[in-house]
Amino acid sequence: MTYRLTCSMTAPVPPERAFSIFENPYNLARITPDWLNFRVLTPDLTMRPGAEIDYSIKWLGLPLRWKTLITAYDPPHGFVDQQARGPYLLWRHTHTFHRTAAGTEIRDQVDYRLPLGILGRAAHAIVVKRQLLGIFRFRQRAIAAMLAVPGVVYTEPSCAAVSE
Repeated sequence: MTYRLTCSMTAPVPPERAFSIFENPYNLARITPDWLNFRVLTPDLTMRPGAEIDYSIKWLGLPLRWKTLITAYDPPHGFVDQQARGPYLLWRHTHTFHRTAAGTEIRDQVDYRLPLGILGRAAHAIVVKRQLLGIFRFRQRAIAAMLAVPGVVYTEPSCAAVSE
């Protein structure tokens, strides 16, 4: 089963300013909740197509390693990171930045698949979906704080099964 998580926020800033938060991959730790104990392990990292980023996280107290690959990079319009190694069968995160009359819409779309068949679907229903929605709510608030501008508008993150 493939799932899709989507969320967006609109900030009264130009796309270049919104994108600048993501140009520094070490900011990912700043927009991730502390309970994940998220760490970027790759030294001297520059965002570009083909960049590989190694992370460590703790999930339910268990240490996990994760590697993503930047498969598309088009500043200040967007980029895609895709899991190369980690806990998911599929993790493809598309970040887009669209200029609007109100500023910039910052949009996330994550397509993901869990391992373990029916056990993975049960884990999604019981804990994974709820945690991912919480993580993306946190991200929105953290990004708004980093932009330090009033008037940011959020859409509630949503998650649904999709066919792929």
